[in-house]
Amino acid sequence: MKERAAELRAEGKQGAKKADGLQAVLDSIAKMAPGDRVIAERVHVAVTENAPMLSPKTWYGMPAYANEDGKVVFCFKNAGKFNTRYSTLEFQDAARLDQGEIWPVSYALEKWSPVVEKRIAELVRAAIS
Repeated sequence: MKERAAELRAEGKQGAKKADGLQAVLDSIAKMAPGDRVIAERVHVAVTENAPMLSPKTWYGMPAYANEDGKVVFCFKNAGKFNTRYSTLEFQDAARLDQGEIWPVSYALEKWSPVVEKRIAELVRAAIS
């Protein structure tokens, strides 16, 4: 991931901005407690595989992913930062998860598994559709 940040910086001003965002996300993840870090790293991989057009950045110090307009689509809130029982993946109004008049926008993440990975991939793809 750090190599990708260096590649982006080499692309010029726009690439440097993306690289700085990626580096900020990687730094944010690195500061997390081990349990939160594992989940955050896996979320980051799922996002880059399923929505490579989203730009990583930090949002209130949390790893977040923004659309081409710079609007945050979703962020990862780690349990350690907020002293909560579980981390969450929180979708913002730029996410396209609308399902009628009511739908969830926050998902609890206690641990990573193949089932969780599949669901996160589905949510990420739906959010950018």
